[in-house]
Amino acid sequence: MEFRHSSVMLFEAVDGLNIRPEGTYLDGTLGGGGHSEQILLRLSDKGHLYGIDKDEDAIRAASERLSIFGDRFTAIRGDYGDYEELLRPYGAGQLDGILLDLGVSSFQLDTAERGFSYRFDAPLDMRMDRRQEKTVRDIVNTYSEEELASVLFRYGEEPYAKNIARAIVRAREKEPVETTLELSAIISQAVPAKVRSKGGHPAKQSFQALRIEVNGELETLKNTLSGMIDRLAPKGRLAVISFHSLEDRIVKQTMRDAENPCICPPDFPVCVCGRKPKGKTVGRKPVVPSAQELEDNPRAKSAKLRIFEHI
Repeated sequence: MEFRHSSVMLFEAVDGLNIRPEGTYLDGTLGGGGHSEQILLRLSDKGHLYGIDKDEDAIRAASERLSIFGDRFTAIRGDYGDYEELLRPYGAGQLDGILLDLGVSSFQLDTAERGFSYRFDAPLDMRMDRRQEKTVRDIVNTYSEEELASVLFRYGEEPYAKNIARAIVRAREKEPVETTLELSAIISQAVPAKVRSKGGHPAKQSFQALRIEVNGELETLKNTLSGMIDRLAPKGRLAVISFHSLEDRIVKQTMRDAENPCICPPDFPVCVCGRKPKGKTVGRKPVVPSAQELEDNPRAKSAKLRIFEHI
């Protein structure tokens, strides 16, 4: 299957990086290479882009797509959370810009055997990096009822998390839950009929939560963003596209803390903690997709773009 993915807010994100033709850039979520291609088109022969992705299909597709740019582009398989270690062999110093396009790609959702979607019958998987041992099957069949409910509520904001967790545990007592359609059916039966009749698939939020849990998505984001800001060159920019309220909250708070890191009590007349601002958020509100983009790509509906510029 060809790796297809519509890059959300393609020009808004790349424009937001304020590309320097001779600069060094990092696309931490390479995907199909759409954002990377636009960055490379704006770089001179002296510029360079590193692209990281833990999905081998993404690395293969993007490497082929971006091969026309020769040695200006380097594809690296791995988790963007490990970017320092991954970039070290290449001697990359300060970065003029970093882009993160979070969440799951259209290719991953539409490739049945990857197990990301409740629309296809497939083994419960959802690993973005298939070298990883832990799958969603392991979570569904080994987590306690309380742990399952917590994951579904925290990461999926699922109001019927306890009902669904209880139904999963009861089902697996008979036999392990193995496939996406089995899990989808269990979830559907666990929510009230009036909810099922409202439109929208009742398993959507639960599948999202399980995907976030198995891939450690929020932990990686939380543990990485501040260091990425520190890695930026003067006037370098970090652009992050999020699709989930919890992701956006982490991005917003990290950028706010970098802009105003002072921890002195508000009644202190002067700052004594010595923490200096690292830069500023570009724009007070996040950028959202245009009406035309939403018409062309409904999956962009929840996307928000935030940009931070280093001092």
